[in-house]
Amino acid sequence: MNERVFIGLGSNIGDRAATIDRALDSLARSPKCSVVECSSLWETEPVGPPQPKFLNAAAELSTELSPRDLLQALLDIERSLGRIRSPQERNASRTIDLDLLLYGDRITDEPELEIPHPRLGIRPFVLIPLLEIDATLRHPGTGDLLVSFHSAERGNDGVVMWRTRTNPTVA
Repeated sequence: MNERVFIGLGSNIGDRAATIDRALDSLARSPKCSVVECSSLWETEPVGPPQPKFLNAAAELSTELSPRDLLQALLDIERSLGRIRSPQERNASRTIDLDLLLYGDRITDEPELEIPHPRLGIRPFVLIPLLEIDATLRHPGTGDLLVSFHSAERGNDGVVMWRTRTNPTVA
């Protein structure tokens, strides 16, 4: 049975938009995963040390893969696009970052796999693209609308539309 899944995509090294498009193309070619919809690309300030701005997006997937297998597929795509993970990398520049944000209504807390993503509700650069796809999404743990996590007083918090939805991968 296919699950409705949402991922976050980010890049701040090289041709950021092309790298995100290549990641989406890789997902679309997977026999057990399809890209249902993709948000626009949003340019954001980095979290952490000084570095180039990020492009961020969110995508809705339909997949037969288990959460663990999907995570592995995302890590494999990252590796194929030049990402090298290291313990010092948290909040560092990267060619691509693919985060599993939501997997149906599932709640998982395992080593290296937390669903929903633990920082989902506090990062506008994740919430804004995600809510662009579906503003009715709810947090599986609380049942709260995700839009309620995006506070009006914070506004877009430096998240700026960079390119509207144009990825040809998504029908």
